[in-house]
Order: sequence, then structure tokens, then C-alpha cells
Amino acid sequence: MAYIDIEIDKLTRSIENVVTGDSFPTEILPLSKPDLLHLTAENGWRFDWKKEYLQSDRDVFKLTILWNPTIIQGLMSIAPKHGYLEMYLIESAPFNYGKNKMHYGVAGNLVAFACKRSFELGFDGFVAFTAKTALIDHYSKTLGAVSIGGQRMAIEEKQAIVLIKRYFNEIT
Repeated sequence: MAYIDIEIDKLTRSIENVVTGDSFPTEILPLSKPDLLHLTAENGWRFDWKKEYLQSDRDVFKLTILWNPTIIQGLMSIAPKHGYLEMYLIESAPFNYGKNKMHYGVAGNLVAFACKRSFELGFDGFVAFTAKTALIDHYSKTLGAVSIGGQRMAIEEKQAIVLIKRYFNEIT
């Protein structure tokens, strides 16, 4: 079972440079097979994104800065289920986590995209995921996620709209 195990460092308007506070417009695109060449443990990635990419029931998306699409800022694996969107994995690029991270807001941006995608699929923004136990309170406070039993959490319509407005300046 996959657990969402990423800190939501800051909810920003896009992604934000840690040092300067500059905000950068982003886009989220499907991950392509050539992208996989750089998503390795040797390059600091913690998850096996090739394995995730090959899962037939999931879609993997990459977050990039609009004018710099070759540098992946973060990744997310999601899948439509019956009435909701499931988030399997989220990972910030190696240069975007830890005390020396380059950008804030990567994980929040990806979660907001999942909410947006849920609306596009007719699921009213409903997104579910399994959280690491230590992060349940964190996701409740930062994302407005609610516990739906055990380690399972969900982002419901009202909070999904809040996240979409923050990152995409739109509502569905």
C-alpha cells in the first residue's frame, strides 16, 4: 500500500523560491517515458517512478515551471476510482525537500491539481489518500483533509475549491 508521506511546507500561489520569495507559474503535464531516465535513486528520487509509470491503472503527472519544462519540480501518481480520485504517491524533486530546498509549494500545488482533476472527472473535487500516521494531523491542518477511517483521509468539495482557487485562480 502506498502512503502519502510528504510535508506540505507552505500553501503558495504557485511555487515560491525559498530565498527570494519570487513566485513562478507552473504547469502540470503527464509524465513521459523519456522523463524516466532522470528519475532515479542515483539522482536523489526516493520512489521508483518507472514502476509507478508502468501501473496501468494510474496516471503520473509532473510539475514544472512554465518556461522551464525540462526540470521536474515534483511528481504525483493518481487514479480515478468509483466517485473519487485516489492519490497514490507525491514526491518533490530532490532539490525541493529538506532544509536546503529551492522551492516552497510543490506538494500543495500537486494536491490542488488532484482536486482540480477530480472536478474534471465529475467527482466534485473529492480526493482520497492513505497518510502516514505521523502526518494525519499535518494534512488536516494544512490541506483541510478529514479522516475517513484509520489512516485514510479525504479532501472534500469545499476544501478542494479553496486549494484550486489558491493554485489555479479558478473554480470548477
